[in-house]
Amino acid sequence: MMQVLQGAQMLFVAFGALVLVPLLTGLDPSVALFGAGIGTLLFQVITKRSVPIFLASSFAFIAPIMYGVQTWGVPGTMGGLMMAGVIYVCMGAVIKVRGVGIIHKLLPPVVVGPVIMVIGLGLAPVAVNMALGKTGDGAVQLIDGNAALWISSISLLVTIALSVFAKGFLKLIPIMGGIVAGYCVSLGFGVVDFSPVAQASWLALPSFTFPEFNINAILFMIPVAIAPAVEHVGDMLAISNVTGKDYLKKPGLHRTMAGDGVATIAASMFGAPPNTTYSEVTGAVMLTKAFNPVIMTWAAVTALVLAFVGKLGAALQTIPVPVMGGIMILLFGSIATVGLNTLIKNNVDLHKARNLVIVAVTLVFGIGGMAFGIGEFSLQGVSLCGIVAILLNLVLPDDLGENHVVDNAQIEDTAN
Repeated sequence: MMQVLQGAQMLFVAFGALVLVPLLTGLDPSVALFGAGIGTLLFQVITKRSVPIFLASSFAFIAPIMYGVQTWGVPGTMGGLMMAGVIYVCMGAVIKVRGVGIIHKLLPPVVVGPVIMVIGLGLAPVAVNMALGKTGDGAVQLIDGNAALWISSISLLVTIALSVFAKGFLKLIPIMGGIVAGYCVSLGFGVVDFSPVAQASWLALPSFTFPEFNINAILFMIPVAIAPAVEHVGDMLAISNVTGKDYLKKPGLHRTMAGDGVATIAASMFGAPPNTTYSEVTGAVMLTKAFNPVIMTWAAVTALVLAFVGKLGAALQTIPVPVMGGIMILLFGSIATVGLNTLIKNNVDLHKARNLVIVAVTLVFGIGGMAFGIGEFSLQGVSLCGIVAILLNLVLPDDLGENHVVDNAQIEDTAN
């Protein structure tokens, strides 16, 4: 019984972030709960239930899913996401054969850093539009601008306050806290519509969407897998440090990576966002010392049960746009900062012309929305800049421009 309660608590920690992704991207939150539950259970089967982590909706895919749903619809987007999951499984196989080094060779910090920054910064206009009560593209004003600004500001401030000042368990649920605070303010402004909850039944089958395969959607989604794949290695190191066990050796990074892939494939078969390991849950494991992977099994079962509660899914969809907008400002800024930190932490020398070229081209291609197409086929945004970053890294020689670099001190000396 204790493990069941601990499992429900782990789901509560992940809940805010888990439902945020489908609510932002136009997917069904009940399906996302179902996908997280199924994904976590499959991950446990592949890793022989040895790692205490919970899998749920990946933030890295928010921008691509938004674009995909607008361009190819939900079924086409799911087909692309399924192929991204297949890439994870292939990465697992490559790691098994060649070792972890191959990931670092293909995806060094100079590639991963700017790609993660693009994922965050590319969404900045969407976050601001939603915070101002508009649709993500800014075309339609959904809620009065003044009310929206109050709601989004309070959502943002509460999320920040919990992230920075909260202690213990509260520190793990800043997104949940921000949603609750923003929702309460929305009630005060009378902008919450409860009619979907009244119409929904208590028990309901989630609105599953099955994938369709479109070559453009597939080629668009596959490169997006870069950031979560590298993040996965970091998450495995983090949970290993917390529990004092080396999960990169046992069950092995190849198994955990393949587990992520199979979980993503399974989620996309039903219309749920791709799965990734949740850092919030790792924090909760550290705080509660709940190292038993069985607890995550109960978290997954709880998610599956909640997926069939129709009233819950309907209630989640009543959350007004500015509540999400306020939290997104912090969330997307944080993603960009993770990318920047990847460059700083790994001492990427931007005085080297080679590194400067990779970072500069990747950022402008990604944030500027550069598109490249031949006939029906087109690449843009995160996908294009991910491929460009990898190719530049492989093509440019390591010692490019080292003899020609002039630092700021030399420039000042020359000027004087």
